[in-house]
Amino acid sequence: MKTGWRQATLPDADRALLEFAEKLTRAPAQMGAADVEALRQAGFDDRAVHDAVQVISYFNYINRVADGLGTDPEPDFPPRG
Repeated sequence: MKTGWRQATLPDADRALLEFAEKLTRAPAQMGAADVEALRQAGFDDRAVHDAVQVISYFNYINRVADGLGTDPEPDFPPRG
């Protein structure tokens, strides 16, 4: 999953959440109502969408803090590329 979630066999809801998370992480300025609607179509209610955005955003934030401080990644993380 860490290196190839797109090739994994996943339920539709999981795939929709991962696509949303990737876009929010890589292209946050391009997020829009259609992205939220895709999660709703996959079965997420407003609370679940809100929670997903909070968790995804927090991980992005804390990773940038760690990068900014030069913190070494945990030993079991793949090398940055």
